[in-house]
Amino acid sequence: MKTVSLTDLRRHLSDQLRFVRSGEEIVVVSRGVPVARILPIPTSISEEERQLVASGVLKLPEVETMNWEEFWAMPSANLSEEDAMKAVLEEREEGR
Repeated sequence: MKTVSLTDLRRHLSDQLRFVRSGEEIVVVSRGVPVARILPIPTSISEEERQLVASGVLKLPEVETMNWEEFWAMPSANLSEEDAMKAVLEEREEGR
């Protein structure tokens, strides 16, 4: 992982992107405070997914592999189907 200042990123963007394309990560700092990470896009995604990422519609997961055993071992919510549906519908309304 490499750290660059915002000023250096602006001045040498092409060089920094070449570094990221090689599989490396860059942390961008502004006045010594980290403000962003630039990560390479995994090559295992489809062209359609790549376009969605570029347009900002899709955000790729930070973890490429899912530990399903760990996921299913997590405790589940103790909700009725009705309460779960109500929560989902409320969440969808907030996103509008």
